[in-house]
Amino acid sequence: MKQVLIDNPLLLLFVVVAIGYPLGRLKVRGTSLGVASVLFAGLAVGAIDQDLKLPEILYQFGLVIFVYTIGLSNGRAFFASFRRQGGRHALLVTGVIALAVLLAVVEYSVLDLKPTLTAGMFAGSLTNTPALATELQYLQTYGPEDERDQILSEPVVGYSVAYPIGVLGVIFALVVAQRRWRIDYAAEAKRAGDGGGASIPLENRTIRVTFPDAASQPVASLARERGWDVVFGRMRHHGQLGLVTAETHLEQGDLVLAVGTREHLDRVTAELGESCDERLELDRSELDFRRIFVSSSAVVGRHVRDLDVRRRFGAVVTRIRRGDVEFLPHGDTVLEPGDRVRVVAPRVSMPAVSAFFGDSYRALSEIDVLTFSLGLTAGLLLGVLPIPLPGGGDLKLGLAGGPLVVALVLGALDRTGPLVWSLPYSANLTLRQLGLIVFLAGIGTRAGYAFVSTVQSRDGVLLLGAGAVITFTVALATLWVGYRLLNVPMGLLSGMLAGLQTQPAVLGFALEQTGDDLPNVGYAALFPLATIAKILAAQLLLAILL
Repeated sequence: MKQVLIDNPLLLLFVVVAIGYPLGRLKVRGTSLGVASVLFAGLAVGAIDQDLKLPEILYQFGLVIFVYTIGLSNGRAFFASFRRQGGRHALLVTGVIALAVLLAVVEYSVLDLKPTLTAGMFAGSLTNTPALATELQYLQTYGPEDERDQILSEPVVGYSVAYPIGVLGVIFALVVAQRRWRIDYAAEAKRAGDGGGASIPLENRTIRVTFPDAASQPVASLARERGWDVVFGRMRHHGQLGLVTAETHLEQGDLVLAVGTREHLDRVTAELGESCDERLELDRSELDFRRIFVSSSAVVGRHVRDLDVRRRFGAVVTRIRRGDVEFLPHGDTVLEPGDRVRVVAPRVSMPAVSAFFGDSYRALSEIDVLTFSLGLTAGLLLGVLPIPLPGGGDLKLGLAGGPLVVALVLGALDRTGPLVWSLPYSANLTLRQLGLIVFLAGIGTRAGYAFVSTVQSRDGVLLLGAGAVITFTVALATLWVGYRLLNVPMGLLSGMLAGLQTQPAVLGFALEQTGDDLPNVGYAALFPLATIAKILAAQLLLAILL
């Protein structure tokens, strides 16, 4: 059976997934490993025989697909977060990486480790392959020529020993932190609103206008001046049913239907008049409502205000549902493929409105192969492109960094002329999960045998312990500073830690724990910064030790 698995890599892949994935569903004291269990299954299988490992191209494929889909779905959130908190993120990354370098230097002196093994252990404890590649390139340039082969193999050994602990240690730190601080991820996501993927229930409410000053300004001016975060749909004025527009002046006795959260509806009701038992949304004699899938390429990637559905169809978009999240549309809201918009329009206009948005479920099950391939091509080219550094040398973003950076940019753009870069929500999630599982199975099987064999030696034990100290210290320091000092929500912080660790397996675990998209936002925010910082730090460490 072992030889059959060695000869059939695809069979090996699905055996590892079939073993690991169900184990991730098991909960111990309320905590489960989730999809990260595929990594542990891969380690166990790979430890059996050094030939029981998946081809490198498989896990590279999974990694590229995973980080690219993450970037596409979080591009706008990343740049919005960076504009607000870019300085804080840079300080956090710099401080934590500097702490890791300091620990590596101390361990080198105390444990009498070889400089090359220490450098590999540093890269492995922070699970950063581009940092390891930079170390090898540095040694090729500045290392002694007579020992070239040996010194090039030693960082790889240190990396392979520390890498699994670099994943396990961070996951363990997250488990400790969420238990110690009794984290309620659902409450955090609710406070975070739309950005965290939390669905705060939206309600309809019919309001009777009783205050005369409501007619002093148009509805749009009132909402802007008083900070109302609601959408007005139908209204009944002098017995006639119609839609509220930005220029509408409300009068005493009017009935108006508002959509929003209970908190905002209570505020609007108090400032306009009183709640009314009559439900305007049930009157579908002239105005109708329908949920419509956004699938038309002419609509995807455009702001709601630019669609001008009021002028085109006499319609109004009152809600948007993206995945499991429902939120209010605003003028600057960008529609994505797979969104479901709730539209109120005259009955005769509803077929035209549906055709305008597309309303094709079949189209949402497909991806635009052209833009998907172009985006990945650009990302892979960026990943292999040498970026010159001051003082000589260069860095490369690699298979993870290049596609992620390009995807973040494309995700923020959404479209370029006729080219739509974003993916349907369901397709993005499917590709993301597939990529993560293949990546975890690949790195697990490839690291399993080296991990077990190396830790049996003295140097292996020392490297294992030293790497664990760096990983666990860095993880706990990040969590403590972020949660206790900076008041970052743990859901977002867990993704930031995964990005700082540049580790998709940790992100997968964080997503399983939170049940929302907050970790993705944090991961995308720190991953590019952390990748560049680790590449520079790895070269600095070798310059210090050699």
